[in-house]
Amino acid sequence: MSYKYKVMMTDYAWPSVEPERKVLEEIGAELIVAESGTEEEFIDLASEVDGILTCWLHVTTAVVEAAQQCKVIGRCGIGLDNIDVETATALGMVVTNVPAYCIDEVSDHTMALLLSCARKISLLDRTVKSGSWTRDVGPSMRRIRGQKLGIIGFGKIGRAIVPKAKAFGLEVLIYSPRATEQIAAEHGVTLVKIPELLAESDFITIHAPLNPETQDLLNAEAFRRMKPTAYVLNTSRGGIIDTGALYDALTTGEIAGAGLDVLAEEPPQPDEPLLGLENAVVTPHAAFISEESTYDLEVTAAAEVARVLTGQMPESVVNPEVLSSPILRATALAQ
Repeated sequence: MSYKYKVMMTDYAWPSVEPERKVLEEIGAELIVAESGTEEEFIDLASEVDGILTCWLHVTTAVVEAAQQCKVIGRCGIGLDNIDVETATALGMVVTNVPAYCIDEVSDHTMALLLSCARKISLLDRTVKSGSWTRDVGPSMRRIRGQKLGIIGFGKIGRAIVPKAKAFGLEVLIYSPRATEQIAAEHGVTLVKIPELLAESDFITIHAPLNPETQDLLNAEAFRRMKPTAYVLNTSRGGIIDTGALYDALTTGEIAGAGLDVLAEEPPQPDEPLLGLENAVVTPHAAFISEESTYDLEVTAAAEVARVLTGQMPESVVNPEVLSSPILRATALAQ
């Protein structure tokens, strides 16, 4: 088959890339899957591709600069901390993502972590399986109804949590630089500043992107503001929590516990201290997974790249300022 375009895929976290390949072949694009996952390999492949798809591995400044004919970088997911969007924009490349991806899955997983912490499910399971039939382990349990859930970040996933949390009788507080009183009223939640959210919440869940403003947002000072009975939940990005400060807060009783699907380093080192704590529930960055969400992601991410390559406007442009750039490489989009 003769191909009109080439698209590099840096990595993927699912069994095959046949859905992506099928979408791209429909426009005459060849999918080239990187083998080693190193920056050097990406740089070498980038010099001849028209598009890039990436899951978790980093599309660094060097990779972006090497992609001299690339028109589009597509993120297989929501977050953009693994792509140098600034350089891509400066060089006239469109960057896309899949903002509606895994909303149900991540919001469900967040509630699962909340319930596991509040009801000590994981701890009690380990206790019974170790041969001890006792409930007298870990922090005391309190009725969930009537407690407060603080949501940091109020995008699609944060909003999807609200009705699920309210079903358990939780009062919901939110903090988001972009949220307004009108948005809060529409969702039946209370908009607060971050100090108030930290001080009043019984559970705090993170749904914000990782960027310079949110890096280590939950640090030692933040943990000191929280209730000693509070739990921290993170299904967003590990770097938003200062791992060392979290460990100290969990071991000194500054907070009651944590439910984490993401860590600053993934996979963690075998001696990661958090893994040895009975008041920390840790899952392996699995919140996004379901057969349905994975298939939808593959097809949607590939379709966004296909749209740009064929001169169509993608559904989610994360750097819209590039569309008016005089050096926009996908020139048909400027019309």
